[in-house]
Amino acid sequence: MKEKFSFKKQYRARTIFNIFNFLFFTLVLVAVLIPLIKVFVDSLDASGSYGIRLWPQNPSFSAYKIIFSTTALYQPFLISLYVTALGTFLGLFMCTIGAYVLIQFEMPGRTLFSYLLLFTMIFSGGLVPTYLVMKDLHLLNTLWAIVLPASLNVYNLILMRNFFEAIPGSLFESAEIDGCTPFGIFTRIVLPLSKPALASIGLFFAVAFWNEYTNFTIYISNPKLFNFQVKLRSLILDDQSLAAASSEGIYAKTVQNAAIIVAVLPFMFIYPFCQKYFVTGITMGAVKE
Repeated sequence: MKEKFSFKKQYRARTIFNIFNFLFFTLVLVAVLIPLIKVFVDSLDASGSYGIRLWPQNPSFSAYKIIFSTTALYQPFLISLYVTALGTFLGLFMCTIGAYVLIQFEMPGRTLFSYLLLFTMIFSGGLVPTYLVMKDLHLLNTLWAIVLPASLNVYNLILMRNFFEAIPGSLFESAEIDGCTPFGIFTRIVLPLSKPALASIGLFFAVAFWNEYTNFTIYISNPKLFNFQVKLRSLILDDQSLAAASSEGIYAKTVQNAAIIVAVLPFMFIYPFCQKYFVTGITMGAVKE
């Protein structure tokens, strides 16, 4: 009887928790979606009457046509795509190679290298020394100044190493017995089994490179090399490129809202396809038996 009462009590508590949990995350979802929907609606509003509504008056995609037809707007978008693609590829390459090296238990100085990597997470060289290094390497006003420093992220490297360590060592031993080289083990066993980690960490790199703003303002002074985020800021504040919009009878605020939607649109489409790998890639390798 006591066990039955305890079960009912736990069931009631779980039900109440689920209800409040559902209500809380529903409020969070509404708080996130409403501003985004409002910006999207305003980006389609050709009348210029920006009120509190969830449907535009005189909907038109003219603002998006201006963004992708004006060189001052679509060129930064292409630069963002290029930096994101190149940076994500280099980041995954560096992280996978580095993580594979760190799981080699017979490698001399393995622990020392791990501590040195952790040291860089706590202490950095500072902004001025980093700028001087970029200057001496002649990387200023080049996109390599954006890609190279961020291509090796220690946090992502540690996540990848933990994932690799969760792979059963018996697979490595069997491959070695069959005559597989270390590079063959890496390409034929480690990488195919690490798709969840590659997807989640690749998403981390892609989001970081796509949203990069600070390094562009520090290392890039050539406006032709600005990415979409830098251009978006100047577009929202004051930009003469909006003259093209006014000449076509489109309000500047409409183009600004359209640019904001374009900035967030790529990952709104990418994330749903990576979601199943995202959670798995973070949790796997975190707990060892």
